[in-house]
Amino acid sequence: VGGARAVTLEQFRTLFGRAAAPLGAAPSDGPRGDHDLNPGFTPRPEARPAAVLVPVVDRPDGATILLTRRSDDLPVHAGQVSFPGGRVETSDRDPVHTALRESEEEIGLDPGAVTVLGRMDTYLTGTGYAVVPVVGLLNPPLALTPDPREVAEIFEVPLALVCDRQNHRRESAMWKAKRRHYYVMPYKHYHIWGATAGMLVNLVDMIDRGRSGAAAD
Repeated sequence: VGGARAVTLEQFRTLFGRAAAPLGAAPSDGPRGDHDLNPGFTPRPEARPAAVLVPVVDRPDGATILLTRRSDDLPVHAGQVSFPGGRVETSDRDPVHTALRESEEEIGLDPGAVTVLGRMDTYLTGTGYAVVPVVGLLNPPLALTPDPREVAEIFEVPLALVCDRQNHRRESAMWKAKRRHYYVMPYKHYHIWGATAGMLVNLVDMIDRGRSGAAAD
């Protein structure tokens, strides 16, 4: 799905719907994660469960994906771009509940304003989390209030930019005395990288998967 073949919102809903696993089931293709670009890098077996919301916004000029920039005062991952979300709590019914609860806490998003479309492949992070990305549709106007303790900024990236494979860059850096590779997705002055960029790449993979399924039919 390159820039010239960027999907409309309706196409996205159809193609993603073909590829998405049922909300209560694990994806058939198995987990994705930081290990994808790093052969021999084994995620922790005791990964802690977490969930994030991948909010797709229905804009007149084209669908966008909502992201946050974390507060610069946080003890971990300060200033990094991320989806709203966090660790699963014992009171959470399922990953959808976790993603919506965390989104309400972090950016003031009303859970009732989200139309859940499905879940993506579980993403295993190098820091020991098994993250379930939950894709949800938002219809403006959006009444959002970021919690300044956690979120410094809310912004949106065009879905067309995310779907353009030319924007899926691979870079590397030294981490714990080893070179690790990761995805970077540049947008204006924002540095979208690591797990967030990896999940966006997986989203496009799922769109392609849905397109392949349609061709097979």
